[in-house]
Amino acid sequence: MDTWVIVLIVVVAVVLLALVALALAKRNRIGAARKREQARDHLQEAQLRGVQAEKEQALAEEQAARARRERAEVEERTRLAEQEAAQRAATAHEHATAAQELRAKAERLAPGLAAEPGRHADGSVADRDRHPDGGATRR
Repeated sequence: MDTWVIVLIVVVAVVLLALVALALAKRNRIGAARKREQARDHLQEAQLRGVQAEKEQALAEEQAARARRERAEVEERTRLAEQEAAQRAATAHEHATAAQELRAKAERLAPGLAAEPGRHADGSVADRDRHPDGGATRR
C-alpha cells in the first residue's frame, strides 16, 4: 500500500475518533445540564414543600391551641356548674334541715297536728278539703 493511503486512513481514523470524542463530550455536557436542571427543579419543589410544611405546622399548632383553649373553657364551665350545683345542694340541705326542725317544733307545740286527717305532713290542707262541693275531685 502506498504511504499516502496509510496516512489518509490514519488521518480519517483520527478525525473519526475526534468526532466521536466531541459527540461524547457534547452528550456528557447535555446530560450534566439536564441533571442540573433536574436538581434545580427538585430544589424548587423542596422549597415549595417546605413552605407548605411550615404552613401546615402553623395551622396544626393553631388548631391544637384552639382545642386546648376550648377544653379549658369547658372545664371552667363544668367547674362553675358543679360549684353551683354543690351550693344548691347545700341550700337544699339547709332548707330540709330547717323544715325538719320546724316540724319538730310544731309537734312539740301541738302534738298530733301533723297527723290530722286531711293534712299533709307539712301542715297544708289536702285538695279535697278545698273543693267547693266538699267531695272528691273525680266524678
